[in-house]
Amino acid sequence: MTHRFAELMFTPHVKALQAEDGSRASYARFEEPGFPARDRLTQKEAEFIAQRDSFYMATTSETGWPYVQHRGGPAGFLKMIDEQTLAFADYPGNRQFVSFGNMAASDRVALILMDYPNRRRLKLLGHAKVMDAESNPDPLGLFDPPGDANSARLVVIALEGFDWNCPQYITPRFTEAEIAPLRAKLAALEVKVAALTADQT
Repeated sequence: MTHRFAELMFTPHVKALQAEDGSRASYARFEEPGFPARDRLTQKEAEFIAQRDSFYMATTSETGWPYVQHRGGPAGFLKMIDEQTLAFADYPGNRQFVSFGNMAASDRVALILMDYPNRRRLKLLGHAKVMDAESNPDPLGLFDPPGDANSARLVVIALEGFDWNCPQYITPRFTEAEIAPLRAKLAALEVKVAALTADQT
């Protein structure tokens, strides 16, 4: 079996550009029999997904235009149900319904999950199924807190393939929660420095 992500993404035009750029030889190995298919998530991906509090999701409109939307929530709101299934509870936003309208016409979605501090990026391709929570009262136990099912939709994604990106050009960014421990350490050091300075005067 070949690399599923490359099989779907490396079209003839893409391969031609790779050949022109000189990178085709390194990517051709993805298509060799026996290369990891990457169509099933492993423990590595499960741990990465569980730590994410946001992701970007791309769909394609009926006019042929790509549409990318940010989705956020508590860490782990995107859940790995099994090695080929992801799901998340989607709560009402501005009610434009562009992503959902696109999914009604074409169920293909692409997700990009970012870990900015560690400069890691996971790309996922899949087929999305949207379930109305009123008709499907949280069959996967995704809503937190329980009882919120009537105000949201469930999006279940059947994985087609995934790939890890290189860290090049990912600018490290940090959340308030990630910076808070560093600020606490800095404050403690400032107290120690102040005390040492006072002892020397």
